[in-house]
Amino acid sequence: MIKTAVDLKNFLDSVQVPGVEELKMNVDLASPEIALTVNRERALSEGVSSAQIGMQLRTALFGNEASKIKDGEDEYKIYVRSNEVQRKSLTDLLNMTIRFRDMASGQVKSVPISSLVTVDYSNTLGSVQRKNQKRVITLRSNVLSGYTPTAVNADIANAIEGFRKTGDDVTIKQTGEGEQQAETGAFLGKALVIALGLILLILVMQFNSMSKSVIILTEIVFSIIGVLLGFTLTGMTVSVVMTGVGILGLAGIVIKNGILVIEFADELRSRGMKTREAVIEAGKTRIIPVLLTALAAILALIPLAVGFNINFVTLFAELNPRIFFGGDNVTFWKPLSWTIIFGLIFAFFMTLFMVPSMYLIAERLKRPMQKQYGGKWISFLGIPPAIFLFIPLMFITMFRQKRKVNARRRKLANDKGASESFVGSWL
Repeated sequence: MIKTAVDLKNFLDSVQVPGVEELKMNVDLASPEIALTVNRERALSEGVSSAQIGMQLRTALFGNEASKIKDGEDEYKIYVRSNEVQRKSLTDLLNMTIRFRDMASGQVKSVPISSLVTVDYSNTLGSVQRKNQKRVITLRSNVLSGYTPTAVNADIANAIEGFRKTGDDVTIKQTGEGEQQAETGAFLGKALVIALGLILLILVMQFNSMSKSVIILTEIVFSIIGVLLGFTLTGMTVSVVMTGVGILGLAGIVIKNGILVIEFADELRSRGMKTREAVIEAGKTRIIPVLLTALAAILALIPLAVGFNINFVTLFAELNPRIFFGGDNVTFWKPLSWTIIFGLIFAFFMTLFMVPSMYLIAERLKRPMQKQYGGKWISFLGIPPAIFLFIPLMFITMFRQKRKVNARRRKLANDKGASESFVGSWL
């Protein structure tokens, strides 16, 4: 593992990935060490155990609790150990003697430690790092200003693909901020899927229709497209955490707007209005509530998005609001705010154009598709990712239905022409 880590560090240094300040290992490979090996035969002949030697050295270096002293309610431990000069001198440590009473002769014996151990000077690891009970060596580096960790991690991943490791049982894995973003993105993805599932269940219970529920859910897809377009056109940096949270908050607003249009269209149809006229009237009537909802959220988030700050303490005390733009909070809240703003701007137009159009298409193709493919199960294909199969089936049904309508119109025209010819000849 050490050889692989050193080879990888040298390889990445030779590649010179842009944005990497300096790669450093978290393990010191050249830490000096003094190893004392007990000569067991010599210690056995002298009647000294390895535990006695170890305890003597430990007491000299780190100390041993001899007693305790109390000062009122406070209690202090008293440690006995060698002074600093003796602790830092290997000669003084080895010249220490172990005193004990020989059980065979009953005499007190004194044996120097130097006669019982062998000294070995070597190098060792400063420490052994573990993660999930596996030994690891980490290469770390700061990211230079002007570069983003995501882009630097992507370049490092491409460089690691060209590295040939020496050990087969050694695994190379990128961690740090990239791993945290991946875990957060996976969590937010699961949260979005669960939220969409619960929303779909509630909408189906409310409208008793799968097609209408799917149409409302597609507004979330349109709003996400708006978010991506907004960040692309403005060149802003996407934050996995705050952008994901913004999309979750955006979903509730755009779904509410879709419900306003579809619910009012159903109300107009129940009054006897045709589907096309009901959809047009619903869009014209609900444009004001949808616009007010979007504008209220956008205008409320603009101060947070641009970092508009007011000091209310000085405003009331000194009549000086001390207005300024920016600050540390902008870095944190800016991605979330602009995510909702971009999504609402794009979803507003989708609510007035795409939702009524999809509603009209769904109502016109509902019966033909159920009749052609048998049963109401076809509506469940509108749920992603099955929607990629549903769209071709929808176009096939549309073309077949159009041919049937044209054939029916030609038949009616022929029958009408034949009847007029018969009346003319009779006259």
